[in-house]
Order: sequence, then C-alpha cells, then structure tokens
Amino acid sequence: MKEVTRNALIVAGLVILDQLLKFIALKSDFLINLGFAALHLVTNTGASFGIFHNNNTLLAWFSLIVLGIIMMNVKQIRKQHEIPTILIVSGLLGNLIDRVFRGFVVDFIDLHWWPVFNLADSCIVIGVVWLGAVILLEDFKKEKTPTVKTGKKKD
Repeated sequence: MKEVTRNALIVAGLVILDQLLKFIALKSDFLINLGFAALHLVTNTGASFGIFHNNNTLLAWFSLIVLGIIMMNVKQIRKQHEIPTILIVSGLLGNLIDRVFRGFVVDFIDLHWWPVFNLADSCIVIGVVWLGAVILLEDFKKEKTPTVKTGKKKD
C-alpha cells in the first residue's frame, strides 16, 4: 500500500509541476532565447508534430481510455514498469487537464529542431521509450534463457 501512495504522490507532484510551468508560461507571455533553445508560448489543439490538429476532444477521450486501461491493470504492473508508467500517467493527466479546462495544450519549450513541447509531453515520451526498452530487454532475456528439460517420459 505504501508503494501505491508513493506512486500517487509522484504522479501528483509531476502534474502539479507541469501545470505550474504552464500557468507561468500563460501568465508571463515570456519569450526567452537561450541560443540552443527558447521558451515561448504555443497553444496546441492536436498531438505531436501537428497531427490531429483541432481534434482536442478526440485526444482527450484517447487519454481517458489509456488512463482507464492503465488503472484497470495497475495491480499487474511489475516493479520494473512502475517508473515509466508513472511518467506516462503524469504526462497524460497533465495534458488532459489542459484539454478539458483550457481547450488546448500549453507548450513552451522550443529546441528549434523539434516541435515545441512541455513537461507532460516529456514525461509521456520518456515513459513510453523507457517502458518499451524494458519490455524489449525482458523479451530478449527470455529468449536467451535456456529451457530446462526434466528428462521424464510421458506415460
């Protein structure tokens, strides 16, 4: 039970940090150019790379469905999948809050060579890549593990 509480607190902390950064981006209307990156406000009604532009409702429902699937299977999440799942849930919730209450997602981190993004987007991407790598590594280890034969005959 302590792990569930800890994980919920981590999710809450990441969502609060994401929303705080977005609030600052919206209120300060900042434009900071650091050379390699910039901070400026962009509103987004679609998904990454401009796909599903103006499909905010569809993307909100998609987020709810994915969150529901994760929550229905939360007891089956293995230890090595916890942190990436926490990141994915945090990111989905952070952007879902924007979609529901603002009608768009607030993006503000611009690397000049990548679409403008936010903390929630980073959590989702890092979580998905991490989870994928863990799953692939587990599968690779299963393939390398020799099967043990008992030598018993079937009757």
